[in-house]
Amino acid sequence: MRVVLDTNITISGLLWRGAPRQVIEAARNGQIELFSCAELLEELEDVLRRPKLAARLAQIGKEPSDLINAYLALLSVIRAPPLLAPVSVDPDDDVVLACALAAQAAAIVSGDDDLLRVRMFQDMPILTAPELLARLAPAV
Repeated sequence: MRVVLDTNITISGLLWRGAPRQVIEAARNGQIELFSCAELLEELEDVLRRPKLAARLAQIGKEPSDLINAYLALLSVIRAPPLLAPVSVDPDDDVVLACALAAQAAAIVSGDDDLLRVRMFQDMPILTAPELLARLAPAV
């Protein structure tokens, strides 16, 4: 199953335990294939370098580059042309949608309320991490 993660899921999965971490583990275990694009990776790096995450990074003994490199090892980076017209109220969310479209993803995983309200984009469901895990459960 081809999946695109919104940056909020990636951050949660890399820094904390819970459903987002289990989604990343599903990629590590080969249950899903992760895809991302340059724009989402730039956002990931920007967020990981924010002062509000410095304490958590220190607590787990990681630098932003450590997490980014580990994440890059789990995914395919693709080129994602912008959408022809806005879909979400947040332009950053449209980058996630464009990436999923370019990746021909089976699902998008997000914790963003604006994106989750869209629910479906071009036949791709927009799911929370627990919803994706529930869909993977029979395959475990």
